[in-house]
Amino acid sequence: MARDEASQGAEPLWVFGYGSLIWRPGFPFASRQAALLRGAHRRLCIYSHRHRGTRERPGLVLGLVAGGSCRGMGFEVPARDWSEVYAYLLDREMDSGVYRAVWRPVRLADGRMVRALAFVVDTSHPQYAGNLEQAEQLRLVRDGHGESGPNPEYVVETARHLMALGMADRYLDALAAELGGLGLRVPETA
Repeated sequence: MARDEASQGAEPLWVFGYGSLIWRPGFPFASRQAALLRGAHRRLCIYSHRHRGTRERPGLVLGLVAGGSCRGMGFEVPARDWSEVYAYLLDREMDSGVYRAVWRPVRLADGRMVRALAFVVDTSHPQYAGNLEQAEQLRLVRDGHGESGPNPEYVVETARHLMALGMADRYLDALAAELGGLGLRVPETA
Protein backbone atom coordinates (compact mmCIF):
# COMPACT_ATOMS: atom_id res chain seq x y z
CA MET A 1 0.00 0.00 0.00
CA ALA A 2 1.13 3.61 0.40
CA ARG A 3 3.75 2.95 3.09
CA ASP A 4 5.51 0.20 1.13
CA GLU A 5 5.67 2.21 -2.07
CA ALA A 6 6.92 5.28 -0.25
CA SER A 7 9.62 3.56 1.77
CA GLN A 8 11.68 2.83 -1.33
CA GLY A 9 14.35 5.44 -2.03
CA ALA A 10 15.29 8.64 -0.27
CA GLU A 11 13.48 11.14 -2.48
CA PRO A 12 10.92 13.44 -0.89
CA LEU A 13 7.31 12.30 -0.98
CA TRP A 14 4.21 14.38 -1.55
CA VAL A 15 0.81 14.66 0.11
CA PHE A 16 -2.17 16.28 -1.64
CA GLY A 17 -4.41 18.38 0.62
CA TYR A 18 -7.82 19.59 -0.55
CA GLY A 19 -9.64 20.42 2.72
CA SER A 20 -8.40 21.09 6.23
CA LEU A 21 -4.95 19.72 5.37
CA ILE A 22 -4.47 22.97 3.41
CA TRP A 23 -4.82 25.15 6.50
CA ARG A 24 -4.00 22.72 9.30
CA PRO A 25 -1.68 20.02 7.98
CA GLY A 26 -0.40 18.97 11.41
CA PHE A 27 2.75 17.31 10.07
CA PRO A 28 6.28 18.49 9.19
CA PHE A 29 6.94 19.32 5.55
CA ALA A 30 9.87 20.75 3.61
CA SER A 31 7.81 22.88 1.22
CA ARG A 32 4.32 23.35 -0.12
CA GLN A 33 2.81 24.73 -3.27
CA ALA A 34 -0.45 24.85 -5.14
CA ALA A 35 -1.28 21.61 -6.91
CA LEU A 36 -3.85 20.27 -9.34
CA LEU A 37 -5.23 16.75 -9.21
CA ARG A 38 -7.19 15.57 -12.25
CA GLY A 39 -9.80 12.83 -12.16
CA ALA A 40 -11.48 13.77 -8.86
CA HIS A 41 -13.25 16.75 -7.37
CA ARG A 42 -13.84 18.09 -3.84
CA ARG A 43 -17.34 17.62 -2.35
CA LEU A 44 -18.94 17.73 1.10
CA CYS A 45 -20.01 14.10 1.03
CA ILE A 46 -18.83 12.32 4.18
CA TYR A 47 -20.72 12.08 7.46
CA SER A 48 -18.22 12.97 10.19
CA HIS A 49 -18.55 11.00 13.42
CA ARG A 50 -15.26 12.11 14.94
CA HIS A 51 -13.61 15.36 13.82
CA ARG A 52 -16.63 17.53 12.98
CA GLY A 53 -19.55 15.58 14.41
CA THR A 54 -20.61 12.52 16.39
CA ARG A 55 -22.61 9.39 15.58
CA GLU A 56 -25.63 11.01 17.22
CA ARG A 57 -25.15 14.35 15.42
CA PRO A 58 -22.97 13.80 12.37
CA GLY A 59 -21.19 16.66 10.71
CA LEU A 60 -20.19 16.77 7.05
CA VAL A 61 -16.65 16.86 5.66
CA LEU A 62 -14.99 16.88 2.27
CA GLY A 63 -14.04 13.93 0.16
CA LEU A 64 -12.49 13.46 -3.27
CA VAL A 65 -15.08 11.98 -5.63
CA ALA A 66 -14.39 10.63 -9.13
CA GLY A 67 -14.63 13.07 -12.04
CA GLY A 68 -13.40 16.57 -12.77
CA SER A 69 -10.38 18.08 -11.07
CA CYS A 70 -9.41 19.59 -7.75
CA ARG A 71 -7.08 22.45 -6.89
CA GLY A 72 -5.35 22.03 -3.57
CA MET A 73 -1.96 22.02 -1.91
CA GLY A 74 0.99 19.71 -2.43
CA PHE A 75 3.15 19.11 0.64
CA GLU A 76 6.72 17.86 0.17
CA VAL A 77 7.71 15.48 2.97
CA PRO A 78 11.36 14.46 3.40
CA ALA A 79 11.78 10.67 3.14
CA ARG A 80 13.26 10.59 6.65
CA ASP A 81 9.94 11.94 8.06
CA TRP A 82 7.62 9.78 5.95
CA SER A 83 6.90 7.00 8.47
CA GLU A 84 5.85 9.50 11.12
CA VAL A 85 3.79 11.61 8.69
CA TYR A 86 2.13 8.56 7.17
CA ALA A 87 1.15 7.21 10.63
CA TYR A 88 -0.26 10.63 11.56
CA LEU A 89 -2.28 10.84 8.34
CA LEU A 90 -3.67 7.32 8.80
CA ASP A 91 -4.88 8.23 12.28
CA ARG A 92 -6.35 11.52 11.12
CA GLU A 93 -7.92 10.43 7.84
CA MET A 94 -8.43 6.67 7.99
CA ASP A 95 -9.93 6.04 11.43
CA SER A 96 -13.31 4.89 10.06
CA GLY A 97 -12.23 3.55 6.67
CA VAL A 98 -14.32 6.05 4.67
CA TYR A 99 -11.21 7.20 2.79
CA ARG A 100 -8.82 5.19 0.67
CA ALA A 101 -5.16 6.24 0.64
CA VAL A 102 -4.04 6.29 -3.00
CA TRP A 103 -1.14 7.63 -5.05
CA ARG A 104 -2.20 10.10 -7.74
CA PRO A 105 -0.27 12.30 -10.15
CA VAL A 106 -0.58 16.00 -9.37
CA ARG A 107 0.77 19.01 -11.21
CA LEU A 108 2.56 21.46 -8.95
CA ALA A 109 2.49 25.22 -9.46
CA ASP A 110 6.12 25.09 -10.63
CA GLY A 111 5.06 22.77 -13.50
CA ARG A 112 6.43 19.49 -12.15
CA MET A 113 4.30 16.35 -12.10
CA VAL A 114 4.71 14.37 -8.88
CA ARG A 115 2.98 11.40 -7.31
CA ALA A 116 1.17 12.42 -4.16
CA LEU A 117 -0.68 10.56 -1.46
CA ALA A 118 -4.34 11.55 -1.62
CA PHE A 119 -7.38 10.46 0.35
CA VAL A 120 -10.36 9.60 -1.86
CA VAL A 121 -13.79 8.65 -0.58
CA ASP A 122 -14.94 5.03 -0.56
CA THR A 123 -18.43 5.45 -2.01
CA SER A 124 -19.49 2.04 -0.63
CA HIS A 125 -18.78 3.10 2.98
CA PRO A 126 -21.82 3.81 5.24
CA GLN A 127 -20.44 7.30 6.03
CA TYR A 128 -20.54 8.29 2.36
CA ALA A 129 -23.38 10.82 2.17
CA GLY A 130 -23.51 11.09 -1.61
CA ASN A 131 -24.67 14.24 -3.34
CA LEU A 132 -26.86 15.92 -0.71
CA GLU A 133 -29.02 18.96 -1.41
CA GLN A 134 -27.50 22.23 -0.17
CA ALA A 135 -30.19 22.65 2.52
CA GLU A 136 -29.32 19.25 4.03
CA GLN A 137 -25.60 20.01 3.83
CA LEU A 138 -26.14 23.28 5.69
CA ARG A 139 -28.26 21.57 8.36
CA LEU A 140 -25.60 18.93 9.01
CA VAL A 141 -22.76 21.46 9.03
CA ARG A 142 -24.59 23.87 11.37
CA ASP A 143 -25.35 21.05 13.84
CA GLY A 144 -21.98 19.27 13.66
CA HIS A 145 -19.33 19.53 16.36
CA GLY A 146 -16.58 16.99 16.95
CA GLU A 147 -13.19 16.60 18.57
CA SER A 148 -11.58 18.97 16.02
CA GLY A 149 -14.18 21.69 16.59
CA PRO A 150 -17.39 23.04 15.09
CA ASN A 151 -18.28 21.92 11.58
CA PRO A 152 -19.05 25.48 10.34
CA GLU A 153 -15.43 26.43 11.14
CA TYR A 154 -14.20 23.60 8.88
CA VAL A 155 -16.24 24.79 5.91
CA VAL A 156 -15.56 28.51 6.39
CA GLU A 157 -11.82 28.09 7.02
CA THR A 158 -11.40 25.80 4.04
CA ALA A 159 -13.24 28.27 1.78
CA ARG A 160 -11.29 31.22 3.25
CA HIS A 161 -7.91 29.57 2.70
CA LEU A 162 -8.77 28.44 -0.82
CA MET A 163 -9.82 32.00 -1.66
CA ALA A 164 -6.60 33.43 -0.16
CA LEU A 165 -4.59 31.02 -2.32
CA GLY A 166 -6.46 32.15 -5.45
CA MET A 167 -8.34 28.84 -5.59
CA ALA A 168 -11.85 30.10 -4.85
CA ASP A 169 -14.38 27.27 -4.90
CA ARG A 170 -17.85 28.60 -5.75
CA TYR A 171 -19.51 25.58 -4.16
CA LEU A 172 -17.75 26.03 -0.81
CA ASP A 173 -17.96 29.83 -1.01
CA ALA A 174 -21.76 29.61 -1.28
CA LEU A 175 -21.96 27.32 1.75
CA ALA A 176 -19.55 29.51 3.73
CA ALA A 177 -21.65 32.58 2.88
CA GLU A 178 -24.79 30.80 4.10
CA LEU A 179 -22.94 30.02 7.33
CA GLY A 180 -22.07 33.71 7.75
CA GLY A 181 -18.40 33.36 6.82
CA LEU A 182 -16.10 35.09 4.34
CA GLY A 183 -18.06 38.32 4.53
CA LEU A 184 -19.85 37.21 1.37
CA ARG A 185 -23.39 38.12 0.51
CA VAL A 186 -25.59 35.17 -0.33
CA PRO A 187 -26.84 35.60 -3.91
CA GLU A 188 -30.59 36.02 -4.13
CA THR A 189 -32.45 33.45 -6.14
CA ALA A 190 -35.09 34.40 -8.64
